[in-house]
Amino acid sequence: HDLLPLDCLRRGEWAEVAEVDGEAGWVCRLAELGLRVGCRLRMLQPGCPCLVQLDGSRLSLRPEACQILVRPVAVA
Repeated sequence: HDLLPLDCLRRGEWAEVAEVDGEAGWVCRLAELGLRVGCRLRMLQPGCPCLVQLDGSRLSLRPEACQILVRPVAVA
C-alpha cells in the first residue's frame, strides 16, 4: 500500500503509522501518547480534529500540527 496522510482514512479504517514529521516537541509528545512509527490505529471520526483509537486509548488530533503518514491495513 502507498502511504496516505492520516486525515485520508475513512471511519473504521485501520492503519499502521509509517512516518511522523513536524516540530520535535509535537513528535515527542505524540510518541509519549503512543502514536509512533509502527503502531496501529483506527480512525473513529474523520475530520479536524479527527478521533483515533490507539491501543486502549482515544486521541483527538489536528493533523496540521504534524504530518502523520499511514499505511492502511486489513484487519481479519
